[in-house]
Amino acid sequence: MTVTAQLVNELRQKTGAGMMACKKALVETDGNLDKAIDALRVKGLSSAAKKSGRIATEGLVSSYIHAGGRIGVLLEVNCETDFVSQNEHFSQFVKDLCLHIVANKPKYVEKDEVPPEEIEKEKEIARTQAIENGKPENIVTKIAEGKAAKYCDEVCLMEQGFVKDPSKKVNILVKEMIAKIGENIKIRRFQRWELGEGLEKKNEDFAAEVAATMGA
Repeated sequence: MTVTAQLVNELRQKTGAGMMACKKALVETDGNLDKAIDALRVKGLSSAAKKSGRIATEGLVSSYIHAGGRIGVLLEVNCETDFVSQNEHFSQFVKDLCLHIVANKPKYVEKDEVPPEEIEKEKEIARTQAIENGKPENIVTKIAEGKAAKYCDEVCLMEQGFVKDPSKKVNILVKEMIAKIGENIKIRRFQRWELGEGLEKKNEDFAAEVAATMGA
């Protein structure tokens, strides 16, 4: 199939990739626009992996107050240059992460931040439950390991499904943003406060409320 300038331009508009990269992707996929988009995305994520080791000391500290002052989030996300920190896409990315933290209540950024004693506690709970449910001894340990891994996925920001698109983990969202802006990005730290936290109160579905706020 002949790759026309119009098709190349359409792919550029959809992906933001360079003209030569778009043309090459279309040639490799016989002019199939959807496949070309996927090919550029794969290449972008591969490029993002190479950038992930670069030092990022600029960025933004962003805050978000939700539901009339009931919940607050303070978040630091780093990039490599002050220029990118002022980029519209980067700023929106940080705001979306604040909203995600409000809704999904992560406790840590990465899995390696989870204290070993906390993981062991989850394993012990799972072991006890498995034994009480009559599970064979030879699979109790596997069940405990699986439950602990699932717990880490639930409490670590990078492993959670993004609130606006639960099919995509936050770590993939970060890689896509790295590919888009061309710089390394690091979610450094965050703090989430909830009014009356630790006190008995009615249960609220903040995930659904935030999704509605974002128009998801």
